[in-house]
Amino acid sequence: MLNRMLPSYRFPCRVRVVTSVARSRADTTASPRPIVSRFFTTVTEQGPGWFCVASPEQPTEPLLVNTARSHSQERDHHMTTDKHDSLLVGIDVSKRALDVARSDVHDVCTFTNDQVGIAQLVKMCKPLSPAMIVVEATGGLEQPVIDALLDGNLAVARVNPAQVRHLAKALGVYAKTDAIDARVLVKFAHHAQPRLMEKRSKIHEELEALVTCRRQLLKTRTEQTNRLGTTRTKPACGAIKAVLKTLDQQIVKLDAQIRKMIDHDNDLSHSDHILRSAPGVGPILSATLLCELTELGHIDRRQVGSLVGVAPFNRDSGRWSASRSIRGGRTSVRNTLYMATLAAIRCNPVIRSFAQRLKAAGKCNKIVITAAMRKLLTILNAMLRDQIEWSQLKLVQST
Repeated sequence: MLNRMLPSYRFPCRVRVVTSVARSRADTTASPRPIVSRFFTTVTEQGPGWFCVASPEQPTEPLLVNTARSHSQERDHHMTTDKHDSLLVGIDVSKRALDVARSDVHDVCTFTNDQVGIAQLVKMCKPLSPAMIVVEATGGLEQPVIDALLDGNLAVARVNPAQVRHLAKALGVYAKTDAIDARVLVKFAHHAQPRLMEKRSKIHEELEALVTCRRQLLKTRTEQTNRLGTTRTKPACGAIKAVLKTLDQQIVKLDAQIRKMIDHDNDLSHSDHILRSAPGVGPILSATLLCELTELGHIDRRQVGSLVGVAPFNRDSGRWSASRSIRGGRTSVRNTLYMATLAAIRCNPVIRSFAQRLKAAGKCNKIVITAAMRKLLTILNAMLRDQIEWSQLKLVQST
């Protein structure tokens, strides 16, 4: 009723007009920002709970405002790099396809995950000479791609998928597709600068495959042994015992193949001799360190402790201080080192005295074992670095 009594024209209102950067700076030096009259068709200034709206005078750069729609995240969060920056490439690996994103373009190209597609990918990347190609660890599906890129003398980094996903959430990218994952990998390469991989010899790859197979068979044998303890029927027990017998035979064969491969290589044999000179270090730990911790002897003790996952990390905030704890690292190496440390605490005089001193100080058993693991790893790292055996260490000679 009231609207019918009002005149048909529109009332002017006072709104704030967003001007260009140069003009706004000039206005602030001379006088306050001008207030002009506009009609209701102009977007008015809203409160702090509203999104900013771009006016025609604003630059056409993408807004930094994150919307709640999942389909817009792929569009709003792409990386914009200058043409003079180093080229970064992210590859999302699936069973059938390879989604490739680049830092200089927004489009994502797709290749088939086979020999033909991988060859096309390498052919595309070689002329570009990217500063880094980031590939997620995808349960072994990424290995043929990484091998082909390393054979093409390209800089490749394999990263942890969990860390990449944490970065995506931190950037507000909650949608997940193969194309989005490839673009997030480019962002991860830009922000995290992961460590580049080194091309390894064929014997190192074969040794790692044998050690991994042995570890998997050992896990299966443990599972079957536990099932045997809870099985009551004779036919089922007979089947499990047959499986255990086969597993034991295969593990023995793998041990012989691993030992033969190490003995036939001069470098591996020399490093193995140095490592096994330390009391408590057996053939399994030595082979695991040689194939899965190739950085041993080339980095300092803090770095090697972090790689294995036996370095304590702080958890402090203000006046609150929590106990240090280990996290991350290479699980397979840490598990093998744990079992070897249990033996070293009993038979290695240096590690035994170190563990006894910690126990006398009131440390709990797990802390003592973890510290002994780090101590043994540090000593082995120094032995390979200096190319000396256990008996030549000053620490051993002094005791």
